[in-house]
Amino acid sequence: MLLDGAILAVVVLTGMVMWSRPVLASRSWRAVITPLASIIGSGFLVLGPILETSYGMFAPLVMAGLCLVAYLFGAAIRFNIATIDDSAHRRSRAETLLESAASATLGFAYMISVAYYLNLFGAFGLSLTPANDPLNARLLTTAVFAVILFVGWTRGFKSLENMEYVSVTLKLAIIAGLLLGMAVYFAGKVKSGGLVLMPPEVSGWAAVTIGFGLIVTVQGFETSRYLGDEYDPRTLIRSMRWAQWLSSAIYMTYILLLAYAFELGEVELSETAIVTMMEVVAPILPLLLVAAALAAQFSAAVADTGGSGGLIAELSGHRVTPRQAYAILSAVGIALTWSANVFEIISYASRAFAAYYALQALIAALAARRAGRPVMGSGFGALAALGVAIVVLGQPVEG
Repeated sequence: MLLDGAILAVVVLTGMVMWSRPVLASRSWRAVITPLASIIGSGFLVLGPILETSYGMFAPLVMAGLCLVAYLFGAAIRFNIATIDDSAHRRSRAETLLESAASATLGFAYMISVAYYLNLFGAFGLSLTPANDPLNARLLTTAVFAVILFVGWTRGFKSLENMEYVSVTLKLAIIAGLLLGMAVYFAGKVKSGGLVLMPPEVSGWAAVTIGFGLIVTVQGFETSRYLGDEYDPRTLIRSMRWAQWLSSAIYMTYILLLAYAFELGEVELSETAIVTMMEVVAPILPLLLVAAALAAQFSAAVADTGGSGGLIAELSGHRVTPRQAYAILSAVGIALTWSANVFEIISYASRAFAAYYALQALIAALAARRAGRPVMGSGFGALAALGVAIVVLGQPVEG
């Protein structure tokens, strides 16, 4: 009970800080919060158990690798933000065509990511109820798709956008409480000599391809690229860096506390495994995690649905309206819901976002070479090749 009280106090205190007047008034923080919330959204909930069961004692190294790869892709996007603002740089025809292709790819990636978010919504929404089974989770997911389509078709998403900061605050506050609970549990394991070093379940090439399939769990930093109407390029670049540094610190702390404190037998891999794992830490944590999951998945799904609709309308020359794009997205999402499990959808989303990152890296490579920076251009070219490899080779975790 004492730990439950401490966790709840940290959650409330974190929420109060985020809603304090100085924080709300900070333009820099508002610029950081959008990419930060995207990066440590749904991926945070599923990634810990996946890495724990797949990579065992090496889970923190894999997490560090994912964060590094994401940061490098972020560097390519930051370079592109900087060159767009450079009046001396005129984009070549190839760069312009690649930018159009990247936008189309991102719109498609959003379609898959919405299915990913809402399938997690369905799973977490029923995780603490007697109706917790895959069929009911898919039915709930389908119902939420219908709600989102109805709202988008009839009213647009402006009425729902105000909930973004509320959901972000809730999510980050609960993560702060989660890390406190895990730190206390970890310290207890250290004191009792109960830390474990589990061997990995996968190794060699299989470990690499499964890692490729997890890129979406650290995705979200690219949202800074599309806030240009609200912030200047220098602020966008700085906000993306800070979001990636902060999210990497949170992820690494989380995985380090998780990887050596749970036996493999304690972890039955599923999309909601983190809820079961946290029951032994503190009774309050499962309820808090479900609340965070529902808020995070719904707000992320709304944001990506709106983003995808806008991109598709723009790329089609407005021959396809945003409302029609929402219908297409919902049809794709429902089809994925009933034809694939969450781990497969994660892999599909990772490959779609990797394609977008590869195109952004290729744009950066061409721009760097034209600017007389061949070494940087070669580095971005290698990054584009890595993105293509992830698209081709990424594999889902076996749930």
